[in-house]
Amino acid sequence: MTAPRFFNTTGPCNPQRHYMLPPADRLVGAQLHRYIKDQLYWVLHAARQMGKTTFLKSWMNEINTGGEAIACYVSVETCQGLTEPERAMPTICSAIQAYTRMSDMDIPEVPATSVGSMLSDTLIRWSELVAPKPLIVLFDEVDVLEGEAMVSFLRQLRGGFASRGVGAFPVSVALVGMRDLKDYIVKTKDGKAINPGSPFNVKEDSASLSNFTKKDIAKLFAQRTAETGQQITGDALGYVYEQSKGQPWIVNSLFMRATLRILDEDSTETVTIKHIEEARQQMILARETHLDALAYRLEDPGVRILIEKLITGASDPSLAESETFRICLDLGLVTTDNGTPQIANPIYREVIARHLIYSTQLAIPAPEWQWQKPDGTLDMDGLLREFQAFWQTHSEEWEEMSNYSEAFPHLLLMAFLQRVTNGDGRIEREYAAGRGRMDLAVEYKNKWDIIEVKLLRKGQTFDKVKETGIQQVLRYRNSFSPPLRPDGSLPTHCYLVIFDRRPEAAQIPWGDRLKWSTEGDVTIVAC
Repeated sequence: MTAPRFFNTTGPCNPQRHYMLPPADRLVGAQLHRYIKDQLYWVLHAARQMGKTTFLKSWMNEINTGGEAIACYVSVETCQGLTEPERAMPTICSAIQAYTRMSDMDIPEVPATSVGSMLSDTLIRWSELVAPKPLIVLFDEVDVLEGEAMVSFLRQLRGGFASRGVGAFPVSVALVGMRDLKDYIVKTKDGKAINPGSPFNVKEDSASLSNFTKKDIAKLFAQRTAETGQQITGDALGYVYEQSKGQPWIVNSLFMRATLRILDEDSTETVTIKHIEEARQQMILARETHLDALAYRLEDPGVRILIEKLITGASDPSLAESETFRICLDLGLVTTDNGTPQIANPIYREVIARHLIYSTQLAIPAPEWQWQKPDGTLDMDGLLREFQAFWQTHSEEWEEMSNYSEAFPHLLLMAFLQRVTNGDGRIEREYAAGRGRMDLAVEYKNKWDIIEVKLLRKGQTFDKVKETGIQQVLRYRNSFSPPLRPDGSLPTHCYLVIFDRRPEAAQIPWGDRLKWSTEGDVTIVAC
């Protein structure tokens, strides 16, 4: 009996075992038919967990099934950290031999040669063995190579390019990784940049893989419906797209958890938005490897500066042109929306925020004051008044220990909120460079509170920041989706939290800095 298929979150997808969509349909900037016909070399770059390896193995099988050429997948991941060609080149050649054995194309070891020709000699020998068919090589995880090892790898491929052909050298080569080759910073052992002449200037295209569209997500789940009869509501599909922005791994993870963990594997109960919300919470709390790997990047000083600007909403015209932003773009951590740099999706926003506030959250004492109303809902007035007192007592000391000075107020407030709501509530976060604020929506027992966070900076006045903030928080409330209440209505009250970060603020008595007032539907909380 054939085992039922499922949504895959570990390794490449297999159409016999997993629900999946043809990855070639998401290629951007590629012309697959030309790469073989016209004997071209090309690059495929996309973020982590986008389906690159799934595509390569699928295309390899398609080529080999056609019978007109021989294609082989080769991962060079074992070269991670090997910067010297003397160590990297033999490792690459060993990887080639291992993958050819798996494809029944065993290549005899090439006699010892210099590291400067070892790869090209191996590829020549391989091409001879598969003749009269042309050879196509799909190199995966190329971006683990660095320094002189990368230079040697690329130069040997370029050196064989002119003589490529049946029995002579691979007619087509794909180099696949997270970054485009033109963005690699390749340096020699002494730290100097290599000669400006590119060691691989023969590539035809730099292609990429796109995220799933809304229609793709619906098609993916429709495969399960066809096989099991299980349905999913339109709201649930919309929420999957909203939270993932089509990132393939997140989509599959939400579907997998909803159908295999929240509901029983054999259940035909319709998947609703509540199931997807629970799947989202499970995925974040589980600190999945993919999400943890992205959070780890926050330790890089350049990435830290970038994320801080996104959190605070700082306006920086050069931000999207920075090397750090391009790296984070390739990683899939950030994106641009109408020209505005921001975190790629709400799931990543949540993971980043939780990672940054985790130690602070643990350091905040358990609340001993009454933070719930008699009906069990969150007393946001009481919570924010307690935060004001907490800010007065701890902010100066704790900020000295923070790596995120500019974003410290935002992070401390989020940690304070998370300390109270953790387990019984959740926080939706919106932040992007150039907005000048952070938006928070706090849900606790089906009741939502909207909070806008703004900084009062040097040269600004409290009244002007308050006026702008009131307009922004009301716009955010009115645009928030999905509906925040079961009856479809929006919360009637909002909070604007203003942190005074002017140099002279330290000289203002706390009694004058900590203010509380209400204007219409907005409560203003000054810290």
